Amino acid sequence: MFWDKVSGLYDFFETAYNGKVYRNLGKKVAEEIEQNDIVLECACGTGAISKYIAPKCKQLITTDFSEGMLKQTAKNCRQYDNIKLRRADMTQIKCRDNRFDKVVAGNVIHLLEDPYAAIKELVRVCKTGGQIIIPTYINASDGVNQKAVRLLELAGANFKRQFDINSYKKFFEDAGYKNVDYYIVDGRMPCAIAIITKQ
Repeated sequence: MFWDKVSGLYDFFETAYNGKVYRNLGKKVAEEIEQNDIVLECACGTGAISKYIAPKCKQLITTDFSEGMLKQTAKNCRQYDNIKLRRADMTQIKCRDNRFDKVVAGNVIHLLEDPYAAIKELVRVCKTGGQIIIPTYINASDGVNQKAVRLLELAGANFKRQFDINSYKKFFEDAGYKNVDYYIVDGRMPCAIAIITKQ
């Protein structure tokens, strides 16, 4: 699997290419987390967001489909005792409805065959009144970033779609999600954070 192969180099690449966003994204997501929250993070990658969420919440369950990425998360978050790591498919989350106060899925929507099915699962496991937090790189309109995306695709990444901020908003509107707030983490390759409040 591509993500297993690149897991050991992923933090280095992200920091070198897009360090400002890579650091600030976790901080921005963590602003939405409260002390008593039980949080599910899907597609945790190397734990770049996890390490900012963990100190803020009661419990964090971090999941990824890649064993290599989970090993990196274990390394990057070893100082926190409120984290459980699980290998999981975010399109089929094995837990009951309304389980988590917050659900996070960072920089994965553009990689999925059926992102709407995944979002439906994220919403299902989130408590009513809770938040589903979905950061995604917005690179569709930037020529420099398009070259970086093409290099990743040549290396084996499989991007299903790309967004700018307008198409990202439309993506959620088309799925019927009305109660969504958006924030931009600015930098070389900006990241848009969509926050759905579950009604």
